[in-house]
Amino acid sequence: MKTTFTKTLLALAFAGVLSSCDKKSDREVVPPNPGNYIIAVTPTAIASKADYLVTTASLDTGKVSIIGNGTEQAGLYRYYVTANNKFFSMLYGQGSPGAVTVYGITDGKLKKLNDFTSATVHAFAPVNNDILTIKVPRRIAAAGTPTVYEWYRVSTVTNEEIAKGTSDAIAPSGNGEIAHLSWIKQVGNKVFAPYFSIYNSFFTKFPDEAGIAVFSYPEMQYEKTIRDTRTSFIGRYFVDGLGLVENGDCYAFSSSVAADDDPATTAVDAKMTSTKPSAITRIKAGTTEFDQTYFFNFETASNGYVITNWLNIGQNKFIANIEPVATKGQYVTGKRLAIVDVVNKTVTPVNGFPEASQISSITTTNYSPKDGKTGYIGVNLINSTTYIYKIDASTATAKQGVKVEGGNITAIQHIQ
Repeated sequence: MKTTFTKTLLALAFAGVLSSCDKKSDREVVPPNPGNYIIAVTPTAIASKADYLVTTASLDTGKVSIIGNGTEQAGLYRYYVTANNKFFSMLYGQGSPGAVTVYGITDGKLKKLNDFTSATVHAFAPVNNDILTIKVPRRIAAAGTPTVYEWYRVSTVTNEEIAKGTSDAIAPSGNGEIAHLSWIKQVGNKVFAPYFSIYNSFFTKFPDEAGIAVFSYPEMQYEKTIRDTRTSFIGRYFVDGLGLVENGDCYAFSSSVAADDDPATTAVDAKMTSTKPSAITRIKAGTTEFDQTYFFNFETASNGYVITNWLNIGQNKFIANIEPVATKGQYVTGKRLAIVDVVNKTVTPVNGFPEASQISSITTTNYSPKDGKTGYIGVNLINSTTYIYKIDASTATAKQGVKVEGGNITAIQHIQ
């Protein structure tokens, strides 16, 4: 935040450098664009610079820029969540506590509502009137010391942390490994937490198991684990693998990217070990078991792809990132898109999206109005241009939308 003289000078110096770069390329200076869409942008003109937040009235057309615009965030690695019509910007402090800033929007401009410090966490989501965040261990604690999750409740009413506690991080897996949460989601009055089982460096001896830990709320008491052996684990690191649809059913995707240390090499090296296909499974509304009558083999339906991420756009449809089976990996986000209908079990490739060879990265925090048709995906291209693409699920087409100047998109959100 621009709260000190030093920070202000740095921001001015940064704006000067960006303006200089802008003049050299003869680009027009893009004025502020008040609106209720929020775009987080990582600057590219200066290395190791924190995100800027800019607003826009539309994602379909026009330009936005952080050159002379935007609200600078504190710290390099941010993650964002919207709840109760507020925008929460949280610092990933790489083990250390980080700043959390809460924003609203007034007359199309960001308004800071509060800031505080909280622990670095690995999973977070709105639950009731809170944002629940959980810090997950990566190593089993020394003998005599419990290996635990640290959870925190942040009120979206008072905009501050209101409770915290711990829960056993070994119990959900049932196999002696840490149940490392890939994400969390409110399902009914429970918290569902899919996990990947790990013993060290994200390796596992149990690659062909899917598990979702179930917790009560707000007590965060562990109640049970929903298990299945038809797929590998649900979601991926920092990736939400659960999709809740309108009738209360919950769908879960697996990329089938479980790995163990490759015994054929002397160095620590990951080897894909799951024998299960990338697939989608279901937990029916009001139950806490996988529905054994439903199985969606994604690799078969897509003709040889795995699903690596998805955006819920409503009416049982998702915009999915997909990657060929041959090039899948623990941290590979697919650069191709497809429309997935989880009820009809169909996968339809999206036309009009940039070719994978043209893409540097795709934003993983994207936006949909949940109309069953529309999604907006951020794309950072190899030629250093950056756009938000509008995806029309009804026609499985992509159209280039607003252009973003000055950096790479890291998140797209909307509040009233």
